[in-house]
Amino acid sequence: MKFNTDDMECPTFLDEYEKLVFRMTIPRVMIDNASCSNATLVKIDSARKHGILLEAVQVLTDLNLSIKKAYVSCDGRWFMDVFHVTDLDGNKLTDKRFISCIEQSLGTIHYASSKSYNGLTALELTGTDRIGLLSEVFAVLSDLHCNVVEAKMWTHNGRIASLIHIKESQSGYPIEDSQKIDRIEARLKSVLKGDNDVWSAKTSVSLAVTHTERRLHQMMLADRDYERQPVIRTSHDTPIVSVLNCLEKGYSVVNIQCKDRIKLLFDVVCTLTDMQYVVFHATINSAGDRAYLEFFIRHTDGIPISSDAEKQRVILCLQAAIKRRASEGVRLELSTGDKQGLLADVTRTFRENGLNVTRAEISTTGDSALNIFYITDVRGNPVDSNIIESVRGEIGWSNLKVKELPLINHQTVDREESAVGVGGAMLLSLGSIFRRNLYSLGLIKSFS
Repeated sequence: MKFNTDDMECPTFLDEYEKLVFRMTIPRVMIDNASCSNATLVKIDSARKHGILLEAVQVLTDLNLSIKKAYVSCDGRWFMDVFHVTDLDGNKLTDKRFISCIEQSLGTIHYASSKSYNGLTALELTGTDRIGLLSEVFAVLSDLHCNVVEAKMWTHNGRIASLIHIKESQSGYPIEDSQKIDRIEARLKSVLKGDNDVWSAKTSVSLAVTHTERRLHQMMLADRDYERQPVIRTSHDTPIVSVLNCLEKGYSVVNIQCKDRIKLLFDVVCTLTDMQYVVFHATINSAGDRAYLEFFIRHTDGIPISSDAEKQRVILCLQAAIKRRASEGVRLELSTGDKQGLLADVTRTFRENGLNVTRAEISTTGDSALNIFYITDVRGNPVDSNIIESVRGEIGWSNLKVKELPLINHQTVDREESAVGVGGAMLLSLGSIFRRNLYSLGLIKSFS
């Protein structure tokens, strides 16, 4: 079954010239369920602009789709992207309403906005991570009568970044009182500074709407977490990243080999985009639990990577981007009724039992709260099961549950589309990538 956006209506308020521009710039989207037996193909043909690939990947990621393979190619002023996607259980997409939602979302990415946090105040926090820091942050917000509606927190290499959306606990309105905002900033900055982080701790308050996970990447990139050393035990599965220059074509070629996981492509493309690189061609593939990504890039000024120092920075930044979301520790899910001080109480219990929160996702819907925490012991090691059971007893057996990490559902990879990348894998030529994309878009009959 195929769908396309060729006859998408132009907004009625546009004049004829604006309608022409609208039709020239709106992406052409096709959803193909016939060409591949184990994935749905999402094909996008759009005018090239900086960030367009990230916007497409962001839409697919926000819709909870798993990207199994992808081919990206630029022909002059146009991009042609093909994504092989499934749901998180590894199934093809069959729901017509959901397919229509994908179409509409991708067809309007030039004009789309991020998830709306209207009516909320956004707090941005960066600083040195330590045991119990999250508990102190939530205790301050509770004491200042702030309700946490949504929040995400990442840690990497001893640094923490968090984006927290709050509102007044009594009125339910965003916090606009400048004196209260100043008090929130001052107290949170004091918490983040602790005894050792006088200079690098940062807090900011705004009403701006932004994509939370992209903003977290930007905050940690600006904090230069990629230059720091881990302070607790982390996974030994370090991503392998290499950067070579393809001088005859004027590109830098970035190859990545790492463990596959949800949102991997978003994290990599987000970082390349925020570092002001443009992806002209790319191949993404997976085999077993491994992912292989290859990008042909240039800086936004049209120049490939020109120095060893720049190459090393790209390698370190991409490794950091992949590892920030790597789920260290046990996943605990807290599902209960929302109430004032809930997060302060729960995270205090973690701290008192010597548990370290490496990542957190906080969400509320009406009077219900669903909070996800990834925890380790103080050294970054797995937590003793007896301690977990003790914590569950304190918080509530039925409320706090241990959840397995979601597994990537992998299909058998065809030999002709075997993985590419470093470590002995074959480097696809630029011509091969371009022909493969034309084939996937149905513009040629064979890419052999």
